Amino acid sequence: MKNYRTLQFHNRYSESDIVVGFQVLNTAGIQTRINEDSVVLDFDVVDMKYIERQQSQTEELLSHVLTELLKIRSFSSANGKIIFKTFNKEKRVSGKAENKKKRLGYESFQKHFSTENNEVPPEFLNKIICADSLNQLAQFPDNCVDLIFTSPPYNFGINYNNTDDVNTWHDYFDMLFAIFGECVRVLKSGGRIVVNIQPLYSDYVPSHHLVSNFFVQQGLIWKGEIIWEKNNYNCKYCTWGSWQSPSSPYLKYSWEFVEVFCKNTLKKDGEKEYADITGDEFKKWVYGKWSIAPERKMKEYKHDAMFPEELAKRVLKLFSFQNDIVLDPFNGVGTTTKVARSLGRQFIGIDIDAEYCKTARGRLKDGFF
Repeated sequence: MKNYRTLQFHNRYSESDIVVGFQVLNTAGIQTRINEDSVVLDFDVVDMKYIERQQSQTEELLSHVLTELLKIRSFSSANGKIIFKTFNKEKRVSGKAENKKKRLGYESFQKHFSTENNEVPPEFLNKIICADSLNQLAQFPDNCVDLIFTSPPYNFGINYNNTDDVNTWHDYFDMLFAIFGECVRVLKSGGRIVVNIQPLYSDYVPSHHLVSNFFVQQGLIWKGEIIWEKNNYNCKYCTWGSWQSPSSPYLKYSWEFVEVFCKNTLKKDGEKEYADITGDEFKKWVYGKWSIAPERKMKEYKHDAMFPEELAKRVLKLFSFQNDIVLDPFNGVGTTTKVARSLGRQFIGIDIDAEYCKTARGRLKDGFF
């Protein structure tokens, strides 16, 4: 028999609000009743998103219910619903904490780096640096950057300036992982590396898996993966592969991946007053699927593979504090550095292409060249 959680509060609502509100709550999985002058709610699994969508029908009642539900800390989520698991005993797994210790999840791969953080040389701080990232990063001390956010160049099928488009995949990943190795070194203890990458499906290379595996093998902790849904549905109408045949159908993607890794610990130290993410943003962005339109100004900036400012904004606000140092080793035309400065972060952008660096500087306000 299920054990339900019960909430009870004073009934100060009109009869019509009660009728409409109870219909919404019942649909969301909450048993409702009136007890003298009180509203009584019984529940164990609740579809919170449904209540949020219907909130305008009787906003005072439903808002009150949502507020009271969120005060209960002991719940988890599954299939878009909230499970108040501590009150439904048969759903609990015995020995969960002990089993977790035995499994040694990320601890099986984790490397323990030095926890002594260092300062970035001031001549590199808040600068767009035109250089080869591998050589430039070698001039940085260990453990000096709070957040690295980047999207690596693909060098295949996209005509970046000053790049060779006929590299072999082995050469490409050797170059990329050498730079990412330096990124691991310069990242502070508690810092994060966030990489936006798509599977290079035209060559059948699962680049997002290879990149993730690299960081795991380096000893970082995989914090999670975000699906960046670009809503680019034009791909639905081209390149079918083996039409109406299982011979070789071509799979299409309207999304990219954002992989998140931590150094030493999942928790990043920072002062509460420097956390600038709002409650609504936090609730929305910790859901690991972000619907963001692609960058529309790539022709204007003369760059063929930009991520939009909104993507950088969400990453920076969710995974860093104000005044943190944000590095992009493939800065391109400077989306990361522009957003970092606008959000009160310090920044370092590195790119080998002089024209891209000039554009990136132009996107910053005066005084930061």
